[in-house]
Amino acid sequence: MAYNPSHRWRAAAGRLGSGAALVMAGATLVLALQMGWWATLCGAALVTAWIIAVDCWSVLRAAAPIGSAASRVADAEATSLRSLLDQVPVPLIRLDTTGARAINRAARSLFDTDDRILPSPPALLDPATDRLGHEGRRWRISAVNTAPGQRLLVLIDVEAEERAAEGRASDEMIDILGHELLNGLSPIVSLADSAVTAAARGDVVLPDILATLARRAESLEGFTRAYRTLSRLPDPVPAPVSLGDLADDLARLFASRFGASVALAHHVPLDAVACVDRDQVTQALWALLQNGAEAALAAPSPCQVDLSMACGAGHLTVRVCDTGPGIKASNRVRIFRPFFTTKPHGSGIGLSLARRIARAHGGDLTLLALSATTFELRLPAS
Repeated sequence: MAYNPSHRWRAAAGRLGSGAALVMAGATLVLALQMGWWATLCGAALVTAWIIAVDCWSVLRAAAPIGSAASRVADAEATSLRSLLDQVPVPLIRLDTTGARAINRAARSLFDTDDRILPSPPALLDPATDRLGHEGRRWRISAVNTAPGQRLLVLIDVEAEERAAEGRASDEMIDILGHELLNGLSPIVSLADSAVTAAARGDVVLPDILATLARRAESLEGFTRAYRTLSRLPDPVPAPVSLGDLADDLARLFASRFGASVALAHHVPLDAVACVDRDQVTQALWALLQNGAEAALAAPSPCQVDLSMACGAGHLTVRVCDTGPGIKASNRVRIFRPFFTTKPHGSGIGLSLARRIARAHGGDLTLLALSATTFELRLPAS
């Protein structure tokens, strides 16, 4: 608030006037007491009391704006902060020694409370837990320590995240399909026009044009079939599978495909069994082995692929490592995208299909940050 000098002079004049009036009232009070003027005595006493009360009120009023102004500013800031937090679409929760409190509209609506969350779900109070199930929905907990003994929790809707990821994946898939279809159809249209012209002229190059046209059509058909395979993956049907038998089948398939060009070394625990969909896991592992073998052939010998399987803590862990030249850093984040490939005749389906199979089983497929190219397939074993 701006300072006004006239306020100071008016306040001083008021205090001076009230002081003079108080002196006069006091003198009248003493004189009336000495002369026995009881009526005057009562009047002077009332006037004195009135002057004292007015002075006290003035002093309090003069001091009040400082505190009230600060209080009004604090209240306005608190109201603005609450309004801002209420606009945040995700639930925000504060944890302290008294329990969990909802601090924005989304949290109050989720837990149907105005302040304290009673009873507080154990997942909110456990610092080691990052997942919460509430009202039939799944939430991911992101926590920040704001002060000793206090934490701020942000609840993120897992299903909303998944829908957003699916939307991005669909948009990316549409872009890829449009790009690949245009790339495949453009030369076919051009070759068809050339074939019509050559046929009209009786040109001897017509058979060559038709042969090229057939190859391009076959390539586009192969792309379409690969897309159908990726988009129509059935749900897995888990059953007990001997890992030794699975590794032997893969080794025979590998030998028939690559012969002596690439060596396969496999390490599998004896009598190990996992509950998985054998056909789908075989398809995923064959994609990894074939990818590793082709990478190994692109590098100086020795050409080798290592396959290892291990069961432990309720999970099956499979690693496929090759002696190839490795994957460029710029490609590491793209290798699992459908139809992305660095090979001249690759479809870009194998790794993306293998990851889909892994995730359909409740696991995942990752590229490890190791010097040698190593893929790790991790699945629930039971």
